[in-house]
Amino acid sequence: MNYSLPKAFQEFDDAKKENFIKMKDLKEKGKNVVGTYCTYSPTEIIKAAKAIPVGLCAMSDESIEDAEKHLPRNLCPLIKSSYGYALTDSCPYFYFSDLILGETTCDGKKKMYELMNEVKPVHLMQLPQTTEGQMSFDLWKSEIIKFKERLEEEFDIRISDEDLKKAIKDRNKERKALKSVYELGKMVPPPFTGENLLSVLYGTTFKFTTEEIIDSLSELRENALKEYENGNRPVSEDKPRILITGCPMAGATMKIVKLIEENGGTVVCFENCTGLKAIEELVNEDIDAYDALAEKYLNIPCSVMTPNEDRFKLLQRLIKEYNIDGVVEMVLQACHTYAIESYNTKNAVNLVNDTPFISVETDYSQSDIGQLKTRLTAFLEML
Repeated sequence: MNYSLPKAFQEFDDAKKENFIKMKDLKEKGKNVVGTYCTYSPTEIIKAAKAIPVGLCAMSDESIEDAEKHLPRNLCPLIKSSYGYALTDSCPYFYFSDLILGETTCDGKKKMYELMNEVKPVHLMQLPQTTEGQMSFDLWKSEIIKFKERLEEEFDIRISDEDLKKAIKDRNKERKALKSVYELGKMVPPPFTGENLLSVLYGTTFKFTTEEIIDSLSELRENALKEYENGNRPVSEDKPRILITGCPMAGATMKIVKLIEENGGTVVCFENCTGLKAIEELVNEDIDAYDALAEKYLNIPCSVMTPNEDRFKLLQRLIKEYNIDGVVEMVLQACHTYAIESYNTKNAVNLVNDTPFISVETDYSQSDIGQLKTRLTAFLEML
């Protein structure tokens, strides 16, 4: 059987490793680069500045030992990994970045950015703690404008309204292309595994142009559907359909996806911010650009917001749309907002046809594989 889909997905998996050569070429041509970590990063502003937004390395335990020379050991592994890569200059994308965009999504990250600023310039955006009220909206809009002004000063350029409107349209096109692939997970059975899907979601953050992203996704979608119609289906129809929620997932935490799919389940939906949460809502192209950006990014239903009812509503809708049999929440150690919100998340999930829910805590090491396998296998058998 000539099943070419895995090769297509491998392109996205390899993008992180290979595209730093392309970035080197772009830097040599005078392009500016802004490194980002979070889905609250308004990449449209970066694109409007004719700069390149790129996701930075933060999903491995390789750099954690170095980070712990400055940071406490009982800290979120994502924060330690981010800082460790910066400290050791071992992330090529960090190396090529002219400016780092940070955000006050949690106390640990905002204090870590103070240390990172000693390694490379960091622009820190002050994120409101709630989406409710005009004051939150006004604060976030002002932070977006401040970031725009920082880029203008840093790169000695002027961001016009036309530049920003074009960047918004381009970024919306990218989101639509991602959703066109993502929503294939609604098919029964899905045309790809959860591991394949996550490699696409994560891999697009390491592609540098709208055209490159859209062309790659369109080709992958067409390829996947063609193989599916020819009967080449990598997932059995009778496998329990799993939705993953919780902390950002990729890299080291791919172990959760692999354990689910090696032990009887298939992941068809990622609600977390490396998944659908970041691309579900488009930026409104018919109103003031800064109002539209403030509205879109402030509406991302992250656990740092209080209250966070929109996350529960999104989960309940996705459970129905993707015919979910069970929900797995992944919480990184020391991520207090997701850990505490887990109680309400479980209740919200259970309200939809009494959908089963399990929350597992982990870090970036592989030492807990056995324990995770035991818990997840038992959960899948129950389904």
